[in-house]
Order: sequence, then structure tokens, then C-alpha cells
Amino acid sequence: MNPRSLSALALRLVLAATLAASGYIHAQLYIDGYRFIHVIGPLFLLQAGAAFAVAALLLLAAPLLLRFAAAAIAIGALAGFAASRTIGLFGFTERGLQPAPQALLSLIAETLTLLTVVAWQALEARQHRRTRPHHDETS
Repeated sequence: MNPRSLSALALRLVLAATLAASGYIHAQLYIDGYRFIHVIGPLFLLQAGAAFAVAALLLLAAPLLLRFAAAAIAIGALAGFAASRTIGLFGFTERGLQPAPQALLSLIAETLTLLTVVAWQALEARQHRRTRPHHDETS
């Protein structure tokens, strides 16, 4: 296995793991009582299902669409977290990093998901520049 494919495999596994972690946390919170919160409960279940599905698909392959889906899931969860602690979300508000430790772990997982997608895109852009034919500007 060459270093290029090894890097892509490592990024793919990290991305699947961070998404699965986020999905697990949201599923756990859903079971532990969020299922009774109007609109928020179903959104937690939707986030968990989407995160698990994309994480599983990433274990098989990692097209750009799946990486964007991973980023979208993380951004959605982070936006919901921020809204629930500021303006409220569907009448639901929370304070600080409650429930502990799930709130902090979720923030870490979703931030790592986004950082992994960004790192992967940067790696691919760098590899694309290396393999692109160079044109002599004087010709």
C-alpha cells in the first residue's frame, strides 16, 4: 500500500469513527429522554441514523458526496447545539455543556469530523496539483 492510499484509508477510518461517535451520542441521548422532546427528539434520531449510515458507507468507499454528507451532518449538529444554547430551537433550550459529558463529546466528535473532511480535501488538492501536467509559460 503506497503512502497516498494509506493516508486516504486513515482519513476514511477517522471520518467514519467520528461520525459514528456523534451518532452514538445522539442515539444515547434520544434513548435517555430526548425522545420525549417535541421535534428535538426526532431530530436526534435522524442525526444518529444519518451519521451511522454515512459512517458505514465510508467504510466501503469515500466519494466526495459522502464526505460532503459527513460535513453536512456535523454542521447541522453543531448549528443545532449552538441554537439550543442561544436563541432556542423549536422552543427547546439548554445551558452550557449540559448534558455532561455527552455535550462536550459531541462537540469534539463533530469538530473532528469537519477537520477530517477539510484535511482530506487539502490532501486531495495537493495530490491533484502534483499529478497535473505542468505547462511551460514561455511556449
